[in-house]
Amino acid sequence: MLCPLINSRIMKKIFLFLVSISIGVASSAQTRWTIDPLHSFVSFSVKHMGISFVEGSFKKFDGFVVAAKPDLTDAKVTFSVDVNSISTDVEQRDKHLKSDDFFKAETYPTMTFESTSFKKLRGKNYELSGKLTIRDVTKDVRFNVIFGGTTNDQQGNTRAGFSATSTINRFDYHVRYDSTGTGIGKDVKISLNLEFIQAK
Repeated sequence: MLCPLINSRIMKKIFLFLVSISIGVASSAQTRWTIDPLHSFVSFSVKHMGISFVEGSFKKFDGFVVAAKPDLTDAKVTFSVDVNSISTDVEQRDKHLKSDDFFKAETYPTMTFESTSFKKLRGKNYELSGKLTIRDVTKDVRFNVIFGGTTNDQQGNTRAGFSATSTINRFDYHVRYDSTGTGIGKDVKISLNLEFIQAK
């Protein structure tokens, strides 16, 4: 009578062992992609006086993607921006944007984004959802993403390219200068052109 019980215990141990191996393999199959800042751009535009646009960019940022699937539909995206690197090509305006009227960069020097999902819509079109933090406010945002595909460079690195856009309401993030929105629009368009390098 003991043999079936012993065999059952052995089979259970073997099963648990195989499960632990499969989990280990799954986790080790995840690939990390790190942003290439030399071939990436983070920019924004906001309406001015209701008739034109002011455009700017951030010169310093960092980010990475972790995924196991080739189409990256399971991707986890982490991104950060150095607010003090803002540039609109006008020094006085850049200084004002770093002040408490806008980003309050001295207190909140970093903007961050953490993804919650990355869904494939059709073809190379994706929807990236996540938490965007500006100043002391965190809000859910969605980006429209176009996956440019992957390629290998001359050094044998695998690269992946993305372009992403979204529009946020700056008032939602306590950026309330010109609260009427007549001089400076409330909606800010964010545009990202990003290139990532796969870890070896």
